[in-house]
Amino acid sequence: MQEMLKLSQVSRFPFRRYASNTRKSWWQKHGLEVVALPTGIMLLIGFWSLVTVVGDYPPFILPDPASVFNTLVEITANGTLWYHAQATLLEILGGLALGVTTATVVGYALAKSPFLERLAGPYIVASQSIPAVAIAPLLVIWFGSGKVSKVLICALVVLFPVLVNTIVGIRSVDAGLKTLMHSLRANRWQTFTMLEVPAAMPVLLGGLKIGVTLSVIGAVVGEFVGADRGLGFLISLSKGLFDTPLLFAALFTLAGISLSLYLVVTVLEYWLLAWRRK
Repeated sequence: MQEMLKLSQVSRFPFRRYASNTRKSWWQKHGLEVVALPTGIMLLIGFWSLVTVVGDYPPFILPDPASVFNTLVEITANGTLWYHAQATLLEILGGLALGVTTATVVGYALAKSPFLERLAGPYIVASQSIPAVAIAPLLVIWFGSGKVSKVLICALVVLFPVLVNTIVGIRSVDAGLKTLMHSLRANRWQTFTMLEVPAAMPVLLGGLKIGVTLSVIGAVVGEFVGADRGLGFLISLSKGLFDTPLLFAALFTLAGISLSLYLVVTVLEYWLLAWRRK
């Protein structure tokens, strides 16, 4: 009896040691990430300041970080930044809504019909060979220099990656699970909502991450071609005025919008895919 007790204690000891090693605190898991981001930003600002001091560049070539920060505070205080950022953000959100909706519907139809994919595939690929910079002037001529043309440019830029990921995601659903749903007499809507959407969701969200970053590019390209407001217009204006600190401020704002949208999709992914962690 004593030997069996000792044997059970020995067999449980490695498991206890393994469990104690895997039970990590939040700081042990994410502490490096929390420290790495501000450290990287500080190193980048320090290197930037060093280059401006050593090179002794004039402000219209390479302004120092303090000048860019002061300009950013100034245009934020007088409302200029919000005036232009609001216009760009509305164009981005409109383009995302239109592009993602169209790409999801068309992608699902193509994924379900190989014949339709063979028929429409060459035209879709050919349309993506035309750069957005080349097609933007045509959309501005057709729809004017207002928000409509910018939203359409954003939607066209977002369309292809989301479309491809939708096709890949729907076709990656396990055939055995489809057979199981059919054997359970599930209708088309139940199969779509309970099997296809959850199974394809990781791939769909991956395409959405690409789309949110490309939508910012689409909005700026449209504003470069023709606009009277927006961050793209502000960049063009600062370039003509040789106001490089203002140009940097607009660029950093665009980067902040892009990172914020990406973070929103990441949080959405964390919430929608919670079942995978369980």
